[in-house]
Amino acid sequence: MDLHYKDQGIGYPILLIHGLFGSLSNLGLLAKHLKGLGYRVISVDALNHGLSPRAPKMDYQTQAKAIYTLCNTLNIEECAIVGHSMGGKVAMTTAQLYPTLVSALVAADIAPVAYNHNHQAVFAGLNGFDVSQVTSRSQADGLLTQHIKEPGVRQFLLKSLTKSEQHWHWLFDVPLLAENYTNITGWQTFGAFNKPCLFIKGQNSDYIVNQYQQEVAQQFPKAELKIISDTGHWLHAEKPAIFNRLTEQFLAKHI
Repeated sequence: MDLHYKDQGIGYPILLIHGLFGSLSNLGLLAKHLKGLGYRVISVDALNHGLSPRAPKMDYQTQAKAIYTLCNTLNIEECAIVGHSMGGKVAMTTAQLYPTLVSALVAADIAPVAYNHNHQAVFAGLNGFDVSQVTSRSQADGLLTQHIKEPGVRQFLLKSLTKSEQHWHWLFDVPLLAENYTNITGWQTFGAFNKPCLFIKGQNSDYIVNQYQQEVAQQFPKAELKIISDTGHWLHAEKPAIFNRLTEQFLAKHI
């Protein structure tokens, strides 16, 4: 499965992987920042997202294999990976399964654990209307409001609403994401990754909490943690300057 990607700049390669319901544009500010620092930046659409292939199975082992295959296609023998949320789990699994490929890892607001979180309201909103019959983005927002009350969540989803051949559609595959949701929230470890790792937490988010310290230490012994104050799960969008600086400093130190 050939993932869709955007390849920018020259220099040491950095892969960027977005989270659930996103696309490669989500980390666009970081991509621009890192390119300006002299890195080669490869932004990736995950399976069943963006313009990447639709796949009936998207457990993390399958997603990591797709990243490994992409690196082979691009003749990348070593790289650093930055991943947000689901993309962070893809990055962590890739590091555990292919440690010679990954030199350093940044996981944004995600831990190597199974979560009890659910996106029931999001799926209800997405399945609550026929997107092909929508006539405008504002109409879609109004329809989503029936199930999704948080404006920020709706705006995030609407970034993946696009129009082609007179019809609107989502850039992610709603049925396949629903079918794979247990895999997405779950976790299977493939051993310890003994290279530098940075976990960046949004202060107001519950995706990284103290009770996960043991799992992080066991699987990523060289991990360090940074916290961005007054931010939630979408920390890279809420405070991009700080997020970009933390990522820049970590990469400059370890690659």
